Amino acid sequence: MIEVSRIRNFSIIAHIDHGKSTLADRLLEVTGTISARDMQAQVMDSMELERERGITIKAKAVRMKHTAADGTEYILNLIDTPGHVDFSYEVSRALAACEGALLVVDATQGVEAQTLANATLAQALDLKLIPIINKVDLPAADVEGVHTQIYDVLKIADDPIAISAKVGLGTQKVLEAIIRDVPPPQGRPESALSALIFDSSFSVYRGVILLVRVVDGIMKPGMKLRFFSTGHEVTVEETGYLIPKMEAADFISAGEVGYVICGIRDIHQVRVGDTLMEASRPLTAPLPGYKEAKPVVFAGIFPVNPADYQDLAAALEKLNLEDSSFNYSPDSSQALGFGYRLGFLGLLHMDIVKERLEREFDLSLIVTSPNVVYRVQTRKGDWLVIDNPARFPPHGDIQIIEEPFVLITIVLPVEYQEGVLNLLKERRGEYVGIEYIAANRMLIRYHLPLCEMVVNFYDRLKSVSKGYASLDYADEGRRASDMTRLEILIHGEPVDALSSIVHRDKAYNVGRQMCAKLKELIHRQNFEVAIQARIDNHIIARETLGAKRKDVLAKCYGGDITRKRKLLSKQKEGKKRAKQFGAVELPQEAFLAVLRLDDDKK
Repeated sequence: MIEVSRIRNFSIIAHIDHGKSTLADRLLEVTGTISARDMQAQVMDSMELERERGITIKAKAVRMKHTAADGTEYILNLIDTPGHVDFSYEVSRALAACEGALLVVDATQGVEAQTLANATLAQALDLKLIPIINKVDLPAADVEGVHTQIYDVLKIADDPIAISAKVGLGTQKVLEAIIRDVPPPQGRPESALSALIFDSSFSVYRGVILLVRVVDGIMKPGMKLRFFSTGHEVTVEETGYLIPKMEAADFISAGEVGYVICGIRDIHQVRVGDTLMEASRPLTAPLPGYKEAKPVVFAGIFPVNPADYQDLAAALEKLNLEDSSFNYSPDSSQALGFGYRLGFLGLLHMDIVKERLEREFDLSLIVTSPNVVYRVQTRKGDWLVIDNPARFPPHGDIQIIEEPFVLITIVLPVEYQEGVLNLLKERRGEYVGIEYIAANRMLIRYHLPLCEMVVNFYDRLKSVSKGYASLDYADEGRRASDMTRLEILIHGEPVDALSSIVHRDKAYNVGRQMCAKLKELIHRQNFEVAIQARIDNHIIARETLGAKRKDVLAKCYGGDITRKRKLLSKQKEGKKRAKQFGAVELPQEAFLAVLRLDDDKK
């Protein structure tokens, strides 16, 4: 058993694309955890989607051994974290299992919005932050300028370590700083067992695999464990470490990070963030420092083939075990049939979950336009929580509508200020403050309705700033707003999957754009189709999709005019019958039309 004083648990946090995964690769390489033969770029990003997009989606843990200059051997437990704002939930889980963090900043980009957010989160958990400036070997690197930003914006006085993770420059200094500056765990092996579940996965053969940080005590096979939140008891079948693949061990002791298999087949028994304890020595309180996920964006997911509904249900259960930050509940739609309503942490999170469901479980899915959660007070005084436009009460029953607001932080070069401020004004933003963090960089803070962020905001921001702006946001509560439900009617029938909740001042423009977009996407029928937008039972916009035309007079070469009139009259009667009984089939692209309404503005 290794002494607790020779264990270091740390995380790597940074803005997206600042070099977290590359630095993790170098640490694994230098410590000899992975042989040169098995080495590959983004070795900790095992998911195909992560490699394809060049981002980290899930937190990963790995155990390394390193011998210091004085000959002492240390155990270094690294937890790699995502950088995108949507995955801050994964970051909070990783940080709760650590005593320190490497804060990586790109020497060419400087402090970005997510750098600031992650640093604040780590400081709130009282972690030791080691600042690192990466990519110092690039011609555009501004090491001194970034050093000043770290001190002025992040309030970190320690001198940063200058490295180039790509070529391995400075990696040894990083290892020395981890051993020197990150405090060892405080747990004791002889105490009652307490362990934090910071991640999990599902194996068809082994059942649920829990990734845990043991705070106190020892966990070993044969031990009877209890989940603090549910009280469910299980027996340990196997314990071990991630190096980076699973390797069985006789036990995991206080201060260590590893995995445990208990033969759990029912995924509902596991809650990521829960505390594990020994059944014979129960704890009186769970471990602190864990942050619950709060989904902010909701959308419906429906199978293209209704027969795949049960497969979708099974896929969501398994995926929810690996990514417990989204929630789901059964839903139904007149247009799309049976499906599920999912809550996500953001639009990228929604996109990732949809892609994983399609790739990993071989499903074809339709995703409805995303929306946020509103609180509605009826005229009777009751408060309703609305996460689906289809459940919005009638206009006459509504007293007050409250929508969620966020405090948005944007870091960008000064030359793109005008375009970004115009975008924020267009999205109903309210000015909070502007701060200049360098000669050519600024930080903008605005209050923004969350519903204005969930549709195309990130893409528009990248467009007006040429990709140089970075974004972070935090919850700012709710405010009363003049919102209304915008309904889309196809051939006189409302399509619930195309309904959305919009601000009344924007309803006409959004409705007109929706009708025009749907006219392009819906296939022509044998009859004329009306596409309408409606609010409060008033039609505010309309487009008419003309009927298919067949030249019934083509076979008439001259002759009596009455023959032509008879053919035209017969065609007219047929179209009238088709219009009365016909149904319009909507293509999959129609349900994503609302996401592309701003494309012409880019």
